[in-house]
Amino acid sequence: MINKLETLQRHLGYRFNNEKLLKQALTHRSVKGEHNERLEFLGDSILNFIIGHALYQKLPHAKEGDLSRYRASLVCEETLAELAIDFDLGEYLILGVGELRAGGFRRKSILADALEAIIAAVYLDSDLLTVQHLVELWFTRRIEDVATVKIKKDPKSRLQEYLQAQKFPLPVYKVADIVGADHDQTFYVECSVEGMSEFAKGQGSSRKIAEQIAAENFLKEVLKQ
Repeated sequence: MINKLETLQRHLGYRFNNEKLLKQALTHRSVKGEHNERLEFLGDSILNFIIGHALYQKLPHAKEGDLSRYRASLVCEETLAELAIDFDLGEYLILGVGELRAGGFRRKSILADALEAIIAAVYLDSDLLTVQHLVELWFTRRIEDVATVKIKKDPKSRLQEYLQAQKFPLPVYKVADIVGADHDQTFYVECSVEGMSEFAKGQGSSRKIAEQIAAENFLKEVLKQ
């Protein structure tokens, strides 16, 4: 494990003083004992701050709403999983037997959570300036892309703006069903708006993703009229 961790630390660009923090960050909750959920919580907060600060500095004329969208496009499961894959993080995850058999080392949510946990571990192992420099290095290209490319609003935001412009109430998202084991769930969500006949469904690996898909489908319905 030590040799593997040395390789991972080279990929990350940071060498831990306390390797136990890194091991904990790599340990999924499916393993009994100390795992990475608390580190993930802390890492998420740190990441949002660092990316928010970087965007604030990089885009001095951007409005608050735009900055929020830009940050959301960077601090999301998809982007974090992409980075984790770049680091071959799945090779180092410590998973319970069930999660291992289910291919958890490939799941985007687990990869993204582990990367957030590593961010917290680096912070606890060093200081805020160190982890800030490291995260900004990881996100350099993506932050540059955000600075030059206009980010499209997410479907839920676009649907809300459309409804407000048409004087309709806000949409209601209802979880119709959740299928699968805890480690591999599929959420089925229904989207409706009071006073409108349109109705849309969405499904995804999380409630948030399913709601976004339902909102996108609802927009397609109302805009094709």
